[in-house]
Amino acid sequence: MNRITVAGNLIVDFVKSISSYPEQGTLASITGLSRGVGGCAANTAVDLALMDDDLRVRSIGRVGDDDNGRYIVDTLTRAGVLCDAITDRRRATSFTDVMNNQDGGERTFFHYRGANAFFCPEDIDIAALDCDLFHIGYILLLDDFDREDPEYGTRMARTLAAVKSRGIKTSFDVVSEHGDRFGRIVTPSLKYCDYLIINELESSSVTGIAARDDHGQIIDNNIWLICNKLLSMGVGELVAIHAPEAGWALRKNGEFTRVQSADLPADLIKGKVGAGDAFCAGMLYAICKGYDLRYSLRYAAAAAACNLTEANSIDGMRDRSGIVAMMDQWVK
Repeated sequence: MNRITVAGNLIVDFVKSISSYPEQGTLASITGLSRGVGGCAANTAVDLALMDDDLRVRSIGRVGDDDNGRYIVDTLTRAGVLCDAITDRRRATSFTDVMNNQDGGERTFFHYRGANAFFCPEDIDIAALDCDLFHIGYILLLDDFDREDPEYGTRMARTLAAVKSRGIKTSFDVVSEHGDRFGRIVTPSLKYCDYLIINELESSSVTGIAARDDHGQIIDNNIWLICNKLLSMGVGELVAIHAPEAGWALRKNGEFTRVQSADLPADLIKGKVGAGDAFCAGMLYAICKGYDLRYSLRYAAAAAACNLTEANSIDGMRDRSGIVAMMDQWVK
């Protein structure tokens, strides 16, 4: 598989490094500011294109008729992505203020939904899709796709079913949030998804199985249970789960693997924005290339590690040889 279409959120990230996260009503200093692209249809698409010139990567989404929208299109085009961004002349491009806490590197997001809220299934010409793999995200952050569908459960599920009917493999990503929407909005799409690549908190919210204990520690034995339940809920071929500590993957045939995350020195880590998208891109690339399961997880972990070396979501990504070098050095 060498043709990948990535659809969904197109966002501008304003990454602001802060000295500490303030209590309400108090002040924190911004010590650094950068602009970068964000969202699944930007991050994952660019990461894939940077990995391998032989991949044909297409991005589909919606931007505003403004400087931020033009910045997204230009960034994707320069990275080698075929960008089919629809220009919404009535709404501003979606953006996120990312507060990157220098004391530990944890991030807090303030998101303006903007044009992404109006990206809809009708924006995707399914009959004209020319790809081997179709990846879309994020469920829970694409308002029109999250709407109820009387037959399929959600409009996202209907879209994925239509893509699969053309013989195209499917994958989707979700966004982390608090609340009870996961079961209602994510579950209907599982039966139309071949490859599910999400984080431990999202997978826990979908399945109702705890991924962490009351002290915040990974319950390693539960990860297999989570993967297995997601497969039983309809995922067709593979479930991969990533967390800061490790990555896990379970195939439909029962093969299960765990790989420790890259053990990068703290001074190499500049930020964590887009790390999940980088892991996802690494797994999708490994799937396309037919790598074995353990190598796939190691490659995805190395792609995420590359991302950590820069503050924004894409500047740390390397080509395949660079990722393999990172893997050989830091992922065991």
